[in-house]
Amino acid sequence: MSVQVEKLEKNMAKLTIEVDAAQFEDAMKKAFNKNKNKFNIPGFRKGKAPRAMIEKMYGEGIFYEDAADEAINATCMQAMDESGLEIVSRPEVAVEQIGKDKPFIYTALVAVRPEVTLGEYKGIEVEKADAAVTAEDVEAELKKVQEQNARLLSVEDRPVADGDKTVIDFEGFVDGKPFDGGKATDYELTIGSHSFIDTFEEQLVGRNIGEECEVNVTFPEEYHAPELAGKPATFKVTVKEIKVKELPALDDEFAGEVSEFETMDEYKKDIEAKILERKQKEAATENENRVVDRVAANASLEIPDKMVESQIDNMVQDTARRMQGQGLSMDMYMKYTGMTMDTMRDQMRPQALKRIQTRLVLEEVVKAEDIQVSDERLDEELAKMAAAYQMEVDKLKEYMSDRDKEQMKEDLAVQEAVDFLVAEAKLV
Repeated sequence: MSVQVEKLEKNMAKLTIEVDAAQFEDAMKKAFNKNKNKFNIPGFRKGKAPRAMIEKMYGEGIFYEDAADEAINATCMQAMDESGLEIVSRPEVAVEQIGKDKPFIYTALVAVRPEVTLGEYKGIEVEKADAAVTAEDVEAELKKVQEQNARLLSVEDRPVADGDKTVIDFEGFVDGKPFDGGKATDYELTIGSHSFIDTFEEQLVGRNIGEECEVNVTFPEEYHAPELAGKPATFKVTVKEIKVKELPALDDEFAGEVSEFETMDEYKKDIEAKILERKQKEAATENENRVVDRVAANASLEIPDKMVESQIDNMVQDTARRMQGQGLSMDMYMKYTGMTMDTMRDQMRPQALKRIQTRLVLEEVVKAEDIQVSDERLDEELAKMAAAYQMEVDKLKEYMSDRDKEQMKEDLAVQEAVDFLVAEAKLV
């Protein structure tokens, strides 16, 4: 096997890989053995016909596609290693020459890690994130706890009002016919929550318990079910229950019930302390982001499109795994959101570009500052991981390859680069 490297614009490269005729013949034999049972040749039991006979009947190229796959799979990774390039994308392969008793030649188009030129990165001046706690913050948290401890009281002496929690039966019709998903019984609906389409909730205001009414609405043009999008619909609705929320008084008795404190003043001070702790953590993260964003903006690099597309591929796979964890397939997710794969990828592209740019710039800071991560530092991190997984450190190490450990070192070095940049920065 031989490899020729041609560097292209925008950090792309083309590898031309030549596999000698003898090695390609081995790939042809594998392709034949893989497929021979698929052919019925007169005079031969299935799978027993010689390769020459099959090639005579179906053409010399009958096994070329599988043989090419065999040869590419056997040589492409080695060729990329031998190229001396730092390749950051999946190869885009094209066959250039294939034939009997000829070398097999193919090309692999790849993205190459871009060179990064750091701009100003020490002593970066950024606006410091605010971590102050206001009286409004405390009141909002207190209001949230008050809402969580509210009671629902049944109401029978008045009609539905805005803010009420109702229990309803309904059935929807489009063009006079019921539609899938348009019927429910004992459905809990908060008036004013805007969880139903159009003016559905508003039209229930003033209705009494036991009253059946018609609600007329129009589905939005971008509704996830295409057969309903933009269409007018009529719902037959019966109000079965009306409930109103009763909030507890914010006094010392309430403080004693929801906390370990005896007075509201003590409880408010505790809320303030917890909000401050949360805001300080959020501010520290925001300060990191602001410093890193500024350092990345000051750097120069040209990121190849294929590198971005590979990052988007990873992000799509992560999304699919999260959806699967919630019991949703990607097809179902697309249907519910009205999104296509193309629109999802377009939405992910700016974030993918930022992730790549940030990582490359931070790795360049690691080099510039000669940040090294010792084996002892790695062991500390592994100990934390083992504790989180409730397993022995040695057992965790058994599951990890040398590459996994090296990747952890690289990630730790990048985090140390972030810490270094923040420590050097001027937060004003």
